[in-house]
Amino acid sequence: MDFDVIIIGAGPGGIYSAFELSKTKPDLKVAIFEGGHELKKRHCPIDGEKIKSCIGCKSCSIMSGFGGAGAFSDGKYNITNDFGGTLYEYIGKTQALKLMEYVDEINLEYGGKGTKLYSTAGTKFKKICMQNDLHLLDASVRHLGTDINYIVLENLYDFLKDKVTFFFDTPVESIEVVDGGYKVICGDAEYHCKKCVVSVGRSGSKWMEKVCKDLSIPTKSNRVDIGVRVELPAEVFSHLTDELYESKIVYRTAEYGDRVRTFCMNPKGAVVNENTNGIITVNGHSYEDPAKQTQNTNFALLVAKHFSEPFKDSNGYGESIARLSNMLGGGVIVQRFGDLIRGRRSNPVRIEEAFITPTLNATPGDLSLVLPKRILDGIIEMIYALDKVAPGTANDDTLLYGVEVKFYNMEVSVNENLESCYPGLYIIGDGSGITHSLSHASASGIHVARNLSI
Repeated sequence: MDFDVIIIGAGPGGIYSAFELSKTKPDLKVAIFEGGHELKKRHCPIDGEKIKSCIGCKSCSIMSGFGGAGAFSDGKYNITNDFGGTLYEYIGKTQALKLMEYVDEINLEYGGKGTKLYSTAGTKFKKICMQNDLHLLDASVRHLGTDINYIVLENLYDFLKDKVTFFFDTPVESIEVVDGGYKVICGDAEYHCKKCVVSVGRSGSKWMEKVCKDLSIPTKSNRVDIGVRVELPAEVFSHLTDELYESKIVYRTAEYGDRVRTFCMNPKGAVVNENTNGIITVNGHSYEDPAKQTQNTNFALLVAKHFSEPFKDSNGYGESIARLSNMLGGGVIVQRFGDLIRGRRSNPVRIEEAFITPTLNATPGDLSLVLPKRILDGIIEMIYALDKVAPGTANDDTLLYGVEVKFYNMEVSVNENLESCYPGLYIIGDGSGITHSLSHASASGIHVARNLSI
């Protein structure tokens, strides 16, 4: 089968690329190949009762399928160049922001109308953070919520389904360069296209690495973020979340000079499992619907680790730590902060007696047996620093879930059009190692669609 454009991956990069192509070049024959399920068939079997932990589905419905890993996230679209990726280094800061604002307009049109846009502009918390050696990053953030985010994706799929040919549950094995374009191989089937847009997300990191190696596309090592997910009563951070919703706060540790940052804040949200290449890590969700909200707020505390020569496998390092957690806890480990600083493991009794009800069924344990000392020391320092602006963060009953790992693909060499060294082969989204967020990945898809010429 021949197509003008084949898009590999139905995450935000692929979706918004297809959306823009349908708007600007409706005559093109476009196909999207996705290794996971279509949206309505994406269901995680964990119900908290009969199935309490990951069972290793062949295709993880949390990580793969239409909407990508962001489909069941809390739908935060951060409009900023300060974090979320380095797209602006390729296309310019002004253009990057314009594209993110355009993505926001699409989201509002396709079901997000009425959701709130938060901003750090003019907030008093910036000064309060600085006074306590913390740094609040600038951003505007559209919070859709997991429920509204799903509706937006449903509406986008309804728009695209008659304009684009979808191949779900069809993982792409390889890409070959052929006369006139590219050959995409899926099992026994082969498909040809003039242009190919690769948008495989973080879960496709190993596959992307193989493709780059096979085609001799230059790459460079990226970082890996390692840490824990913190869960505490929503009241502790309510003065921040009510005004800002998500506060991206950075702290430089006194002991090592490492940077620790808050990430993916979920007011009145829930902690969830995440399966990446068979490794169980932790993440967080939150909902717009008050009926689905909890009494807790959760967020990640992450330490970024960059490696120098000769070591290049930053993701392998993160995976080894996550596997150790899985080995000790059978999945995710949870520990009270008070137990951690006293050098003792949490047990079911201590978790049960805590003045907070966990939203994830995790194994009580000892994170000091999992996380490297330098990373754990930085997290503890950060918790005490946050306690100055949000008193109660360092309470004994604050829960720490581990590990949380953010894997970043090796950064693929592309030009200002996000085109690789092969004309017509574009690498976008988190799979490129350039974007690390819903907004940046979506913007990269729009950018390629507008610059793609046939």
